[in-house]
Amino acid sequence: MTLEPRALRDAFGAFLTGVTVVTTVDQTGAPFGFTANSFTSVSLDPPLLLVCLARTSRNYQTLTSAKGFAVNILSESQKDVSNTFARPVEDRFSAVEWRKGPHGSPVFSDVAAWFDCSMHELVDAGDHVILIGRIEAFENSGRTGLGYARGGYFTPALAEKTLLANAEGGLLLGAVAVRDDDILLVPDSKGGWTIPFVEKPESDGIEALEDHLHTLTGLSVQTGILYSVYEDTKTGRQQVIYRGSLGEGTPRTGQFFPIQDLPLAEIGDNAVNELVKRYAAESTLGNFGVYFGNQEKGRVHAVAAKG
Repeated sequence: MTLEPRALRDAFGAFLTGVTVVTTVDQTGAPFGFTANSFTSVSLDPPLLLVCLARTSRNYQTLTSAKGFAVNILSESQKDVSNTFARPVEDRFSAVEWRKGPHGSPVFSDVAAWFDCSMHELVDAGDHVILIGRIEAFENSGRTGLGYARGGYFTPALAEKTLLANAEGGLLLGAVAVRDDDILLVPDSKGGWTIPFVEKPESDGIEALEDHLHTLTGLSVQTGILYSVYEDTKTGRQQVIYRGSLGEGTPRTGQFFPIQDLPLAEIGDNAVNELVKRYAAESTLGNFGVYFGNQEKGRVHAVAAKG
């Protein structure tokens, strides 16, 4: 069976990936780099990752003869960096703030993470070569990565804005607001506990939640990654929950509870009860996900690590 290369490439493009810039230095010591999304982790022990490179690439000779390379995972604000390094621009590195990593390859500022690697192995793979790097140093900023699929970029922030803009009916924004290993719970209308919620004004987005948390607690607030989206089928309202962190001080309203000693018997809303139990379990494991469904059943998509 003969496979049409373009059709196969388009099918590969259905897979959602992150976006990276692979960098090294050439034989003269000048910085060298290009945009790539054919990247994956390989092993924790030893610490290995890989990048695939076409044999026809103009970057082939420089990369395959280098002593090492770095992988810069771009953050969701760095689409311009991706575009710059995907084109034959004269001085790509003038468009980004960078420095030499501990092993010598260029690493970028403001990326989601970077890995500075020595060259571990080159593996022939058809019309590509697999560059396996041994990670000598890395840094994880906690920023959200830039996504790519079917020839276009996507970001979690853009997806959330679309969700908030297009939600039908009433929409409540909520937060699993934490400080260290404690969760903030606030009184509910029945004398128990719940997480903070606020009605989303038509013209506002996540800013309404941040303002509400600050007014409610008097503490500094930083909202994080989307954590749960579910519909209450009894009321027809959408609940959109974010992870967030609170600053030091005693909250004006509510109380901090240790994640591993939550007053579950006093959290009467079953959906909130399950949500905080999930957060406690995921916090212990260090891997968080996003729940989609309704108040009774749904699915958790694991998308982020505790940072």
